[in-house]
Amino acid sequence: MIKLHSVVTMHYELKNAEGEVLDSSKGQDPLVYLHGAGNIIVGLEEQLVGKTVGDNVSAVVAPEKGYGLPVEALVQTVPLEAFGEEIDKVEVGMRFQAETEQGPVPVVVTAKDETTVTVDGNHPLAGQELHFDVSIAEVRDASQEEIDHGHVHGPGGHQH
Repeated sequence: MIKLHSVVTMHYELKNAEGEVLDSSKGQDPLVYLHGAGNIIVGLEEQLVGKTVGDNVSAVVAPEKGYGLPVEALVQTVPLEAFGEEIDKVEVGMRFQAETEQGPVPVVVTAKDETTVTVDGNHPLAGQELHFDVSIAEVRDASQEEIDHGHVHGPGGHQH
């Protein structure tokens, strides 16, 4: 049964509110995570508590328990010349790492005109209701080392 410090192996399919598939483990290795360690979004983790091998779960996760609500401060308009030698390569939809006082932040270009570029540092799924279909394949207790490190070791997990 899934509880704090369980290692969970699962297949999943993630859709948006319109039913469009955004991500899936189908045809790939299952996702393996340490329950309670912040390895997956909190809204899905909460809905998996108490589930066991063979369970199929349909979970709807509100933005506040998924990738959060969009933060307006993470949308900025910057001068086009700030891109230096890359100025001719900047296009809407382009993703890159912006250097900030808090370290690198992934951003996407959302608009561009002759003199400015608008970038958005929000997670691409911020503000979206998420629909998960999950199939639990395996559940086991985590080792003390996995708990101490905050992630799974071994097949499907992190190797040191």
